[in-house]
Amino acid sequence: MNLENVGQLLRRLRKEKGLTQQQIGDRLNISAKTVSKWECGYGFPDVSVLKELSEILDVNINIILSGDLQQNKEETGNMKKTGFYVCSDCGNIVLTTGNSEISCCGRKLTRLEPKPSDEKHSLKVETIEDEFYITFDHSMTKEHYISFVAYVGCDRALIVRLYPEQNAEVRFPKMYGGKLYFYCNQHGLFC
Repeated sequence: MNLENVGQLLRRLRKEKGLTQQQIGDRLNISAKTVSKWECGYGFPDVSVLKELSEILDVNINIILSGDLQQNKEETGNMKKTGFYVCSDCGNIVLTTGNSEISCCGRKLTRLEPKPSDEKHSLKVETIEDEFYITFDHSMTKEHYISFVAYVGCDRALIVRLYPEQNAEVRFPKMYGGKLYFYCNQHGLFC
């Protein structure tokens, strides 16, 4: 751990938030002089304040520890690079359009890799006027169900959350050139 890099990062993040060293110190119940020492590379935040400091600066604790706030090198915001993350604890669904580091319920989430549909996980698409009507031959019990269906086009993504004991059907407005994704809570993401 390079204290100088950590200090430069803390100073940069504090200034981006428009906060003074005194304001950071007041929120953490420490002196502004302590914050100054961190920023000059003469010390490091105590473990007891790292969580709150990361919340104040809106940055992951690991970023503070590394002293390096890296931006994605790849082109981001590209719908072709859409990624899905699902929290196994709470069922939270996160959609990204580039590389991301996502965590939920205290755990780092892994980007789901879509698999091709199979006999047990397939969908039927019908066109009804200006909509796609999509149905599944899949159980929708509390133990095994389709959690969401997403339709990703060239400039937008639409997502419909499904719940156990609900009909396995959704409707999407027609978008040409889009891809359909669906997530089974037992077997993962399908495309």
